[in-house]
This record gives sequence, C-alpha cells and structure tokens, in this order.
Amino acid sequence: MDTITLTRFGATSTTDEVLDSIDLSDKRVLVTGVSAGLGVETARVLVAHGAHVVGAARDLDKARRATAEIDGPGKLEFVECDLGSLASVRACADALDAKGEKFDVVIANAGVMAVPEKRETADGFEMQFGTNHLGHFVLVNRVVGLIKDGGRLVNLSSAGHRYSDVDLLDPNFETTEYTPFGAYGRSKTANILFAVEFDRRHKHRGVRATAVHPGGIQTELGRHMSEGELQALVDRLNASQPEGQSFAWKTIPQGAATSVWAGFVAGTDEAGGRYCEDCHVADISRDPGIRGGVQAYALDPDNATALWAKSEEMVGETF
Repeated sequence: MDTITLTRFGATSTTDEVLDSIDLSDKRVLVTGVSAGLGVETARVLVAHGAHVVGAARDLDKARRATAEIDGPGKLEFVECDLGSLASVRACADALDAKGEKFDVVIANAGVMAVPEKRETADGFEMQFGTNHLGHFVLVNRVVGLIKDGGRLVNLSSAGHRYSDVDLLDPNFETTEYTPFGAYGRSKTANILFAVEFDRRHKHRGVRATAVHPGGIQTELGRHMSEGELQALVDRLNASQPEGQSFAWKTIPQGAATSVWAGFVAGTDEAGGRYCEDCHVADISRDPGIRGGVQAYALDPDNATALWAKSEEMVGETF
C-alpha cells in the first residue's frame, strides 16, 4: 500500500465490514485498554480474523471478564499496564522487550475523559495528559524496536482535540484554570502531535503513525459525566453543525472501525502523520466548532517536535 486508497467506508461502517475477507493470521498486534469499550471490540475483531493480540490493561481481572466471549482463530493474551504510572508502563515495556516478539501494529486505545476536577497520576502529572499522552509516549517509545519495518502505530485521539491546543508552558495546570474538557482537549491534541512526530522519526523504515477519532460512542470513557452533562455535550455538538445535520451516537463496532481501518486497510499515505475519522483522512478545519475535521495546530510539525521534547523532559527519558 504505497498510495492513498479509495475507500468505500464511512461513519456507519463497522469493524467487521472494514476487515471483511482480510486474513490477519500472520499479524501480531498490541492494543491498550482491552478491559472495556473500543479496546474489547478491537481485540474481538482482530482475533476473529486470526491475529495474535496482546492486550494491555490496568486491571487484568476486569480485562479477562470483558473479553471472556472473544473467540476465533487468533489468540488473545494479556499484559498489565497502568498508563497512569510510569513505573507500571516501564515494567510492561520491559516484559514485552524481554519476550522480543515483534508487532505489526500498535493501537494506543486506552484513555480517560473529562475528569471533573484536577487529579494527578502516580507521577504527579495532570491525569488526562499523563494517562492519555505521556503513558503511551513512554510505552510506545520503549517498545519501538519491536515494531516491524513497515508496521504502524494508531493513536486514539478525538474531535475533543478541538477544545484546546497543548500548553507546553503549563501542561499540569499549575497556573491556568483547570477545566475537564480543556484538559481532555490538550491530551487528545497531544495524541495527534505524537503520531506526527513519531511518523517523521520512523518512516525511514516504513513504520507509519496516525491518529484517529472514533466518533461519539457511549462507553466507559464517559463515566465521569452525568446524564445531564452528556446531553449538554450533545446539544453543543448539534449547535456546531450546519443546519439540517445532527449528532448521532455510533455503536461500539462503528467506533472501533477507524482504528482497524488505519491499522490494516488504509494506504501508506493515509496512515502517515495524519488524523483520520469515519475511515478516511480528515480535512483541516478552520471552523471553531467541535465536530468534523482537524485543527491545524494538531498537525503542525514544529508543535509536534516541541511536544516531543517537552514530553521527554517531563518523563525524564530521551528517545
């Protein structure tokens, strides 16, 4: 896959439709967050198509219960990884490196959203930035030698990146006012910028990275939001749309479709340093609304390089 491919998929496509007739029996995939929602669905469809999935989760008992009905010709195994603790992330990476088994695709799926008040990870980072970005930043960079030439990294981002650019002067909200979606927006922009810079650094060996927006899905990710807060969010989404268009929730199989599309179906140019939604590359948007397209700051290469350097400084490790 050397060029952008034409796609017949869209917002309502499911994981099974995207991977229809595709044999993944020779593929090995690392997926974070396999204890709920999109992570479970991603693992399910990959195993159903023959892939060997290594599922990372903070709570392995919960992950085993959530995936108990997964069946297929592939294989699912687990590794413990709490993205809110760099000690746990490094132990996970060390265990994977010690085994030395290569990955075709890494899907950085796990995350937290809209934490109502400022909280910190075990290392003192703001919870959403620390978990969604820094945890994956360390994990992926520590296992990068396991990603095969020609492999892919898929970072789960969100249209929520449109709430905020990253703030490299105050990533932990030490001097600026904390807001749940402001913090979420920073972390989701960071997921995109990480993919941009990772792609630049590793495309010389065919390893490409992309970020994806799964769409609006009702999963555990929204556990910090009340029913009223969810409805208020939907109202804001609808207000940002052109007349005659309205927001619609996706099913979980529809939500995970763009992840597997980016990992296994998209052409090389689609999978490299891009932001994708609804199984296609998103256009740059200058609309201030919070749905559709990608903000230019999230794809800016200088912004991506600066975030990488700041992230290394924060975690005390150079990659």
